[in-house]
Amino acid sequence: MRDLLRKRAQLGHCRTTQILSIQGLVSRNSGKRINTDGVRKLDDEKIGQYCGGNTVLELAIKSNLSVMRCLDEQVVALEKVVVKQARLKPEFRKALTIDGIGEILGMTIMYEAGDMKRFEKVGHFASYARCVSSSRWSNGKKKGEGDRKNGNKYLAWAFIEAAHFAIRYNERIRNFYQRKTAKTNKIVAAKAVAHKLARACYHVLKDQEVFEEALAFA
Repeated sequence: MRDLLRKRAQLGHCRTTQILSIQGLVSRNSGKRINTDGVRKLDDEKIGQYCGGNTVLELAIKSNLSVMRCLDEQVVALEKVVVKQARLKPEFRKALTIDGIGEILGMTIMYEAGDMKRFEKVGHFASYARCVSSSRWSNGKKKGEGDRKNGNKYLAWAFIEAAHFAIRYNERIRNFYQRKTAKTNKIVAAKAVAHKLARACYHVLKDQEVFEEALAFA
């Protein structure tokens, strides 16, 4: 099941690549922006409107769409098998109280994190989930970076996915994200949300308590 969930994560990453490619094509050639929901709702008529009669551009977008929809089907197929054959352990069910984490992401966290007792402190878990910076600073100057590949990339992906869902559906978390975006950029802001969720997940699972967004995103 862990390998199947890892395959789902890989396909999900490929699917995101297709969406970003379409957004880039539309932006560069029409000057317009299109969000993820807009990409998913594209049909021949809407593609034609964005492309302005450019048949080559239309073909490029349709190619991305075909791959994206194929990946959608495969992701759904994998999810059905995982949900049918795997179950969250009782001690991991509290993770479902965290905004952005559903059954599939909960199982991904369960299989990738393992026994939470092996993480002595919350910082250890956040580091393992690649949710902390690897930069080393001294006297306000950057002295280098650690190995960015340390930790678990699938756990990191799970919290980034959870962050995107939480931003979309939770107003408090969305406001936190928007404040961060105003100071940095969307990628850094999303990682900041993922870091908060990873820390919250540690406490929720370690202490077996229900997630409180007011504490995590004060």
